[in-house]
Amino acid sequence: MRALALLLVTAVWGLTFVQVKDAVELYPLFAFLAVRFAIACGVLAPFALPRLRLLDRRGLLGGVAIGVFLAVGYALQTVGLQRTTVSSAGFITGLYVPLTPLCALVFFGVRARRAAWVGAFVATIGLALLSGVQVGSLSGDLLLVGCAAVFALQIVFMERFAAGADALAFTFVQMLVCLLGLGAVALVRDPIPVPHGWTVWSALVVTGVFASALAFLVQSWAQRTTSAMRTALIFALEPVFAGLFGFLHGDRLGWLGWSGCAVIMLGIAISEPAAAADLRALVRSGRRTAPDAGRLG
Repeated sequence: MRALALLLVTAVWGLTFVQVKDAVELYPLFAFLAVRFAIACGVLAPFALPRLRLLDRRGLLGGVAIGVFLAVGYALQTVGLQRTTVSSAGFITGLYVPLTPLCALVFFGVRARRAAWVGAFVATIGLALLSGVQVGSLSGDLLLVGCAAVFALQIVFMERFAAGADALAFTFVQMLVCLLGLGAVALVRDPIPVPHGWTVWSALVVTGVFASALAFLVQSWAQRTTSAMRTALIFALEPVFAGLFGFLHGDRLGWLGWSGCAVIMLGIAISEPAAAADLRALVRSGRRTAPDAGRLG
């Protein structure tokens, strides 16, 4: 159930590559991001504000840290998306799959089972095959590599801090940090104009409500008992969805790109049984904390 919910989130994120790219051609980039997270906060606030008192100091600090990662990641991703194709952006962002276990190992000493590493390696090969799509500028690609690294940290910190935290309050703190950070940047660069037109508003509603408020609420809920490694492998389908929607947008993957999609799914299939076995063992043992869920060694 949690894996299916994360998969639906991934599909929504894949769709938003196209919408955001079109929208920021018509509306200032940082203003778009600020309004996006303002909508997300507005959606969550009626339900989350009464529950903020349920967050302890650890949950609050974790939510703030994850919010910072999200704000930086989306800033890098959106600027990079302006300078490259939808499919290329999806491919490069997907590099957080192999970066997630590396970040977990470096920052928290978390070790994954061998099958999970093999699955991540295979998924990385699939991502490399997806490089057969059109490429964008070097500066845009480098920004997206930075975005992938920050998103890997976000997944790892989510695993570390989501367990035991109220999902609604925890998610609201993340969205509020994004709003404050990106809103400050937008105000420094330019006044935030009133959004106008179907292209901009449809992108704001989809990204604000579905790709931010609901998506990160689902992730906060799912990663209470789902490891960072398993989450990253499910999220590896994001470039596949981005490629599909990019195709409808005018990008062309070619046979190499479509082969990459198939290899990514193979990597997920390899890793999923190991991750599921660890999760079952974890539940049976009664240890439901996220840090333990990540120690799969």
